[in-house]
Amino acid sequence: MASPSIAPALPPAIAAGSRIAVAGVLVAGIVSAGLIWAALGDVPFTAIFLAMFVAAGIALPLMRRGGAAARPQPVIDWSLLSAALEDSTDAVAVTDRDGELLCANSVYEALFGGLPAPAALPFADDGADRLAEAGRIAWRDGDAGVAGLEMATCGLNLRVRRAGLGGAYLVWRFDRAPGRDPLLDSLGMVEGEVGRRLEAAGVMAALVDHDGRVMGANRVFRLRALGDPEQDVTAYAFPDLLRSGEDDLIRLAREPDDADPIRIVPVAVDQADPTGAALFLMLDEDGASALRPGARSTATANVHALLAMLPLGLALAERDGRFLFMNAAFGRAAGLATGEGVLYPSDLVVEEDKATVAEAVRRFAAGRALPGDLAVRLKHRPDEPVVLTIAGAKGLGDAAALLSLKDNSEESKLKRQIAQATKMQAVGQLAGGVAHDFNNILTAIIGHCDLMLMRHTPGDIDYDDIQQIKHNSNRAASLTRQLLAFSRQQTLRPQILQLPDVISEISNLLKRLLGETVTLTVKHGRNLGFVRADPGQLEQVIVNLAVNARDAMPGGGTLALQTYAVSAADVRKLGSEIMPVVDYTALSVSDTGTGIPPEIIGKIFEPFFTTKEVGKGTGLGLSTVYGIVKQTGGFIFAESEPGQGTRFLLYLPVHQAEKATAEPVAPARIEAAGETWGTGTILLVEDEAMVRGVAERALVRQGYRVLIATNGEEALDLLEGGEAVDLLISDVVMPTMDGPTLVRHARGRFPDMPILFMSGYAEEQLRRSIDIDRIAFLPKPFSVQQLAAAARDVMAAAKNHGG
Repeated sequence: MASPSIAPALPPAIAAGSRIAVAGVLVAGIVSAGLIWAALGDVPFTAIFLAMFVAAGIALPLMRRGGAAARPQPVIDWSLLSAALEDSTDAVAVTDRDGELLCANSVYEALFGGLPAPAALPFADDGADRLAEAGRIAWRDGDAGVAGLEMATCGLNLRVRRAGLGGAYLVWRFDRAPGRDPLLDSLGMVEGEVGRRLEAAGVMAALVDHDGRVMGANRVFRLRALGDPEQDVTAYAFPDLLRSGEDDLIRLAREPDDADPIRIVPVAVDQADPTGAALFLMLDEDGASALRPGARSTATANVHALLAMLPLGLALAERDGRFLFMNAAFGRAAGLATGEGVLYPSDLVVEEDKATVAEAVRRFAAGRALPGDLAVRLKHRPDEPVVLTIAGAKGLGDAAALLSLKDNSEESKLKRQIAQATKMQAVGQLAGGVAHDFNNILTAIIGHCDLMLMRHTPGDIDYDDIQQIKHNSNRAASLTRQLLAFSRQQTLRPQILQLPDVISEISNLLKRLLGETVTLTVKHGRNLGFVRADPGQLEQVIVNLAVNARDAMPGGGTLALQTYAVSAADVRKLGSEIMPVVDYTALSVSDTGTGIPPEIIGKIFEPFFTTKEVGKGTGLGLSTVYGIVKQTGGFIFAESEPGQGTRFLLYLPVHQAEKATAEPVAPARIEAAGETWGTGTILLVEDEAMVRGVAERALVRQGYRVLIATNGEEALDLLEGGEAVDLLISDVVMPTMDGPTLVRHARGRFPDMPILFMSGYAEEQLRRSIDIDRIAFLPKPFSVQQLAAAARDVMAAAKNHGG
């Protein structure tokens, strides 16, 4: 019986190898397709890519018949994957489990200035930690995202996914936060669709940073400037690619002398920083090679479309100055309503600037001037000047001048703020100096009153007069404390506290101060950080603001106190040039009163400035608030509209716990509080005769032997003469040799000598500037009893420390 016909079969080894090869190709295809899907998120493209691998897997056994083959391994075609990633407008990279960069697209390279691994990217603040945490979550869960990563030039969002065979790879996709960085937006436009539309119009474009380095360019510029449209242009300086011939016309450096000269139109990328990066548009001077014959209208339409896409305020004018085109950004900056049209640039400005603008446009259109800026005032906002930049334009059809409008109101506002801060600092220094000198006078007056009261008892004919003098002197001392508060030189006793606790302590007082016609509302936010401040001074800040609000609401109203947390990210969004980017606890104090007129809101923190009637205010309330807040390390701002009320915003930095540092030895009290007698020798150093006389008499009356020196040199002579001194009392600020210098020399010979400084300046400020251990401080003005008690306590503390 005949055997059935059997088709020739592949040898077992070959058949097995073919099956393994097919499986390897399919596995590699699936891995690559997974990476592409994770990177691009494009399902049709991924499906086509996978279908190619499936077809290859089916064809492979046919190609492998007739011979054995080694077992293939799953291999990813990284070059093919990189080419696929180039279609993405986001920055995309692939890393392995060790974090090593395997491939990335050109957007990634341009964005990060090279090919660093994601773990080495230069993110600000805690960005690197957040990125690393996202990678760990992606390895664990397969997917993670991070929003708001901050670089020096832009903000980014991240999506990271685990992909590939066995989930052995991570795909990192970075996309720029919209509207965050005009520089990167401009780079994307130049090297993207906008750049290609410029090429169609024959317009070369290059983005150049503030150092003159080329950051990016369209293909037509790279072709003409470098000879290769694919060559990397970032290695070149923009001036090196240009040259000026004998005819003083600008040409590309690699083109011959008979080539068409080019017209360069610079456009600032960031209107807030006109000295930063710029977009350079370059056109052939006569248009011969820029535009094809018969294509002028198409090219002009393309240029108009391009200008419409740019976020900069741009417009084109013809030779007689008439507007040909303006984009939406220009219209908004000019204050034009939708659909509103103007014929000439001079129609936008006030009457006084019309002739200047019209003449400038005609001059630039005729090519008789270099690009420049004009400070003009717009009709819709005549109080705030703006900058109008004009440049000649050729090769753009009928356009003869390019205009750019920049709103510099923020810049003007910043200049006013800086001027105001400088003035406040100068006034504060003056106030501090006056208060310091006045404290010396008050110390003498109060001291002499105390000495006289020791000889008079209640009932004497002069007793009441002396008490009245002392009472008025203490009122004057309170006035100097307000001046020192404004100049940030008062003595504070800071504590770690919560703002809601401070407000709670004085809420009943506030209700009594505000009266029945004013309603007090209090609202506290969550997750408030601790602040370091003097609670008493912080209460004074709130009370002063509340009293001012009450006076601004004579018919009654509402005073609202609200606390809330302000993160560093929120501060960054505020864009303040003054506040450091840290976490704050904020207090808002708002009223529904009459408001503050714009012409005086910049003066409200100045000392002695008041709008109240004579005798009803000293003008030190808000200046005291300003000084206390600034000395605490915070910031205060006022917002107001007449008739709409006023809002004060206080920002106090969140206290960061630090390692404990050695504090100066606190004076210990070892006797009864009323007993101030003592023994020993005191060296008193004071350059003011009236203060020195009162202090000497006060200490002698308490039983001390007192040595007198009018300056640091005399004190050192006494110490070197062998005088045994139990306590050194010295003023801080003295001519020729100040107190701290004297103490350093004295401690060189007598390291255990107790020191008591007295000064009219702030203790905290002096402690920061005086790097000396074991010192005590007595603020001026002081009474006889306070001086005696301080001397006793310092000497007692020194004895305890020595024991």
